[in-house]
Amino acid sequence: MSDSEIHPAATIVVMREAADGPPELLMVERAKAMSFAGGALVFPGGRVDAGDHVLAELIGGDEETASRIAAVRETLEEAGIAVGLSVAADAIPELRRALYAGEPMGAAFEAAGAELQLDALVPFARWLPRGVHHKVFDTRFYLARAPEGAEPIVDGNENTRAFWMSARDVLAECDAGRASIIFPTRRNLERLALYASWEDAVADANAHEVRILTPWIEERDGERHLCIPDDLGYPVTSQILAEAVRG
Repeated sequence: MSDSEIHPAATIVVMREAADGPPELLMVERAKAMSFAGGALVFPGGRVDAGDHVLAELIGGDEETASRIAAVRETLEEAGIAVGLSVAADAIPELRRALYAGEPMGAAFEAAGAELQLDALVPFARWLPRGVHHKVFDTRFYLARAPEGAEPIVDGNENTRAFWMSARDVLAECDAGRASIIFPTRRNLERLALYASWEDAVADANAHEVRILTPWIEERDGERHLCIPDDLGYPVTSQILAEAVRG
């Protein structure tokens, strides 16, 4: 596979503290008609586009900066929640409209009185699958703390639902057949389910190297398994291939 066939992408695991229990995560349900992960629960995110790179260059940043900008933009567009961005709540609807209309991002942020706060994003993981039949995304995952009182909205385009739920409860919903998730989302949720607080999540993220994670297939105990490395903080590092949803 050539580099031109790999699409850079970024996503944010937005977390908020729950009144009683583990942190809740912002989840969105993809529209069933979407070619990639149609109908699945995912974290908000998407491709890094040209506008993200333009703004990154304007502020003296690099590829990592463009990725963070994309993650901020996608979370705002898809769920109406501003993370990594200081902006008044009443300015968000017009800002989302401007972004959907394709207005230059820097000008849209300036008109809304918004300021990027990219240090609020904590690097968590980077996944790059190989040997799959769907579009291949080189996806950087970040953690971010939800603004106080923030409630998601549905974009009405790519997503059909947006909600808060703990990692354990999302896994339980999927295991009960009431929702679906793809392989990377399941592995990330299992890791996120280990955390009792935002501070736990940040400490674990900082304790593990973020390097490109590419699952591979190998035979174990007579079954073909889809596997990931065992040194990146994931409590489950393999799944029977026939049971893994890859996209």
